[in-house]
Amino acid sequence: MAERPKERGASSPSTSPASLSPVTIQLLLGQICLDKGKPAEAFSLFEVASRSGDPRALNMLGRAYERGWGVARNPAAACAYFTQAAADGDGWAMFNLADLYLAGEGVPQDIRKAYSLYISSAQNGVSKAFNMLGLIAENGSLPELEPAKAQDFFLAAAQSGDCWGYLNLARNDLSSGRTEAAIKWFSRALEEGFRDVFKALETLLQDHPDPRLHAIAEQARQCWRAATAR
Repeated sequence: MAERPKERGASSPSTSPASLSPVTIQLLLGQICLDKGKPAEAFSLFEVASRSGDPRALNMLGRAYERGWGVARNPAAACAYFTQAAADGDGWAMFNLADLYLAGEGVPQDIRKAYSLYISSAQNGVSKAFNMLGLIAENGSLPELEPAKAQDFFLAAAQSGDCWGYLNLARNDLSSGRTEAAIKWFSRALEEGFRDVFKALETLLQDHPDPRLHAIAEQARQCWRAATAR
């Protein structure tokens, strides 16, 4: 089972602690606080880090306002920080800003703007953006974007290691009668997923007549219970 996913844009240590910048250390400590259920402490760290103007820190401060971590939830403030970080080239800020435009939170809903931001996010290395592009295509939200294009986006997400990409690719394969391919991708989603993915797998497959898919649903249910009990 995969570990709990890191927050969108939080730093990961890739070098020795002695060589990390103060901002990177603050972001890492903020992520640790989130993991330990201490959002107020995380907010303080993100706020201090953001004073540097580092786009990673601005993005995480935006996430705090978007989610209400240690501060009153304020999508408009989140939008302002995401916009600033995105302008400085932060791929996760582009993704998070796209989410706001897609939902119409803190800004007027603008699916075309969201689509453009997801494209930019994907170009900046955020594989989850491919999955969101697939959902926009699948829903027919943009007239010029054919729903059939969704599978290409889901495949790109899956090939980049995105769990939701695995699940949505498998879901489309299953609906098109490609059961063997679907089982392959559902299994990958189960192997590398986390709590929300496990619940989605269980809900989608629990009543399926194919015993192999029903077995995946049962495994997903057990994984969800284990993840929830932590």
